[in-house]
Amino acid sequence: MNVTELRGGLQAQHDETAARAVELRDHVQHLTAALAETEARLAGLATTAKVVAELAPAGSGPDPPETNTAYQAIVNTFNQHPDQVFRARDLHELLDMPTDEASVNITRSCLGRLTRQGFLTQPGRGRYQKRT
Repeated sequence: MNVTELRGGLQAQHDETAARAVELRDHVQHLTAALAETEARLAGLATTAKVVAELAPAGSGPDPPETNTAYQAIVNTFNQHPDQVFRARDLHELLDMPTDEASVNITRSCLGRLTRQGFLTQPGRGRYQKRT
């Protein structure tokens, strides 16, 4: 095999590998978008389940799971302080809840859902208050 043939073979391998890399990048972008959409849907469903548990009449079913206890504490805090503005992290500190980013983000999701449902208002970015 001479040098020209070797270069041609290497170029062909390079072109095939580059094309495969483009395909894989496109696939990763698609999967990343699908994952983000699925996680957002999952968070929405979890929040909806919490709201349904909150709205269920007393004695209508089993006690809510432990996560609903935290949700109830947040709702109670807004009910007890209807004129006060809270950030998600402020609620966690006030209620002695974990302040790691994942826990606070779950609360932010819940606060967003309560805002969309009209229970809360958002007087500023990242700030929540009970609707009066």
